[in-house]
Amino acid sequence: MSASITVESTSTGNIAVPARLLLDTLKTFPEQPLTFSAENNIEISANNGKYSLAYLAGNEFPKAVHIKDPSKTVIMGDTLANAINTTLFASGNDDLRPVMSGVFFQFSTEGLTFVATDAHKLVKYTRSDVTASGTAEFIMPKKALQILKGILQGNEEDINIEYNETNAQFSFGSTTLSCRLIEGKYPNYEAVIPKENPNVLTIHRETLLNSLRRVSIFSNKTTHQIRLKIAGAELNISAEDYDFSNKAEERLSCSYAGDDLQIGFNSRFLIEMLNNLGAEEISLAMSMPNRAGIITPLDGIEEGEQVTMLVMPVMLND
Repeated sequence: MSASITVESTSTGNIAVPARLLLDTLKTFPEQPLTFSAENNIEISANNGKYSLAYLAGNEFPKAVHIKDPSKTVIMGDTLANAINTTLFASGNDDLRPVMSGVFFQFSTEGLTFVATDAHKLVKYTRSDVTASGTAEFIMPKKALQILKGILQGNEEDINIEYNETNAQFSFGSTTLSCRLIEGKYPNYEAVIPKENPNVLTIHRETLLNSLRRVSIFSNKTTHQIRLKIAGAELNISAEDYDFSNKAEERLSCSYAGDDLQIGFNSRFLIEMLNNLGAEEISLAMSMPNRAGIITPLDGIEEGEQVTMLVMPVMLND
């Protein structure tokens, strides 16, 4: 990552500085001018003291990768931050499957799609109001996205994204972030999203989230299994830890269309997904107890924005 700031200086040059030591020092200063001079060491002069630290020659610092023959897409900073926020939590941590440890970017002339999955949960975020000049697919690593997420939230600048088969570069204002892409083919995520889901539960997100948090405290500490039993306009949420004879049960009013159904989920995955949605009302669409459930927000999303969250069920202990 590189960034530039305006300074008052009578000379030019380049040096490499120990970042942590410099940052820890700068954090402690109140708002005041600082003077840097570099001879044998870097000397920082402030209102009330002087500080000296060692440096290396600037030409020893690694050079940024130049992206050859890049494709280009422009997206607003806050839009990209929302896409990263919505998907990043669902990416995996398995070193044996590195392609699933990042977020899959799919750009086309019809819109942009961002996908993350760890095989237990999957999030697909699409924007039909932003398009690319051509079709492209690449997998962004998690660390680069965490950095971007932190600096782009609320940013209404245009972000220029340049990419080829091996690298991507994000430029905005005076800042540029470059990274290597994750090599490999992303799984066919469309194949695992059930198309027919006739049983649809509609409920207030916060109500369901608070109930899941309470009930999950009593679930098995290994499986985190909770049971959803839906009949008519009532949702029964229960959990039981047979090892310690702990159990909990709550009943919630809901809107439901479909057959009576019992299905088990890992409560941590459901809580994580609901936490990453800003909607007041959500729907949970299901087909059978052994097929994935689909969570979608029913409000709180922008025009052209679509969010689909998939969570795999767990076998219930009857």
